[in-house]
Amino acid sequence: MAKRLPMDTFPPVKDSETLLPLAMAAGGGSVDGIPAQALVAAGFTLLQRSAALVRALGGKRSALLMPSCPAFVTALAASDGRGAVLINPLAAPTEIAEQIADAGVGAVFTVRALAGRLPPGLTHVILDDAPRTADLVIDGTPRTIDLGSHVGLTVEVESDAGGRDEECAVVFTSGMEGRALGARLSHRSLMANARQTIEAAAFSRQTHVLALLPFSHLFGLTGTLTGPLMAGGAVSTVARFNPIVAAERLAAGDITFVSGVPAIFAGLLSVIDRRGGTLPLPDSLLCICGGAPLAEELQDRWFAATGQELRQGYGLTECAPVALFNRVGLPNRRGTLGVAMPDCEVTIRDTVTSAELPLGDTGEICVRGVSVFSGYLNDSRAGLQVRDGWLHTGDRGVLNADGTVRFLGLIKHMFTRSGFNVYPREVERVVGAMPSVTSVHASAVPEPSRENDVAVDITGTVTEAEVKSWCEARLSAYKQPTVIRIHR
Repeated sequence: MAKRLPMDTFPPVKDSETLLPLAMAAGGGSVDGIPAQALVAAGFTLLQRSAALVRALGGKRSALLMPSCPAFVTALAASDGRGAVLINPLAAPTEIAEQIADAGVGAVFTVRALAGRLPPGLTHVILDDAPRTADLVIDGTPRTIDLGSHVGLTVEVESDAGGRDEECAVVFTSGMEGRALGARLSHRSLMANARQTIEAAAFSRQTHVLALLPFSHLFGLTGTLTGPLMAGGAVSTVARFNPIVAAERLAAGDITFVSGVPAIFAGLLSVIDRRGGTLPLPDSLLCICGGAPLAEELQDRWFAATGQELRQGYGLTECAPVALFNRVGLPNRRGTLGVAMPDCEVTIRDTVTSAELPLGDTGEICVRGVSVFSGYLNDSRAGLQVRDGWLHTGDRGVLNADGTVRFLGLIKHMFTRSGFNVYPREVERVVGAMPSVTSVHASAVPEPSRENDVAVDITGTVTEAEVKSWCEARLSAYKQPTVIRIHR
């Protein structure tokens, strides 16, 4: 159990339009037993005690290549309000280098296990021992910075304080045209969606979250870190999802909130099936699923096995991310995405004219509200479009009379794998760059345990082993082909 750290060595911080890390600290919550205020204070201390880091970040963005752990909060705070690129720990070295270059990153916050994936010579900070110490690495030379003697902070943020309009995070997504785009989210949009989630999921100081999703994914960041901390709750992280361990944690009765993609709940059900088919869970536990289409059959199986509803939500990176949810206090409408989040508007619109469609008509799901993103890096016009204030999601749906929305498929060219988006053109671009490949076509192969696998049909004089090796260095693990067909 982590020791409680002293909280009285910094003067109070007050701000009517605040930064996301300050709002997280002000709630009074904790991550793995460490107060969020101590984690945020450690980030501020890191900047105060390292002029070299401040210089490296001057006029540039930061990046976080981090697992889901307490130090993630420290890294956000040390970003000092500037845009932080949230890099998926599953990203390949080539993807990491491309995102760092595209976003103009000056320094990266990471851990020892992931630091080897960074481009050579890049300034980075190792946070394995935060909030006690950090190792600043410049030109390959590490220097340990003591954070433990200067960790206190009192944060006072008005409960309705709005976040600043300045850029807070950049997440690469929407690679429909072959290259992922950096979606820019402001402090205001991320804080607004966190508050919407607090209301919709009834977070409080009694909330205890089991964080199974990566914080680099906005579904994980908002639902299992930012929202709970702003509400004053507790977050328990896991180094890697293990369905046996997760099922035991849920059955223990101290967890009140768990969220995941369909593959996570399918994995948990497999464990339950092997143990007799039932695992009664406490009524205090709220179970949320999103990130990929959820089969109603999986919801039925979850309820039969645990006695608890599996509530579906919907969102995307470009709206910070949650837009629809089967809210607490309303009946769970299985097979639907739920109703619009508080202070968020969702309509179904014609894919050609953008006109709003009546109840029961099929069209494109569109979202409007403060949580909608600020655009893509370099003002890219590729990706999803915002027209007349409405974010056009590229997803097809229908609005029901009770206000719920049913998902009917994709308009944009993509599919999901274990809750992560896979863009066929991105896979085709990477594989097509191989010497001796003349053409490539990527597609989805249905795989119930993780939605889809990735298949590639290649014309050329390469081998399957060469394709696998090429992709391992250039594509995230979830984008790598599992079915490789070569035509000569």
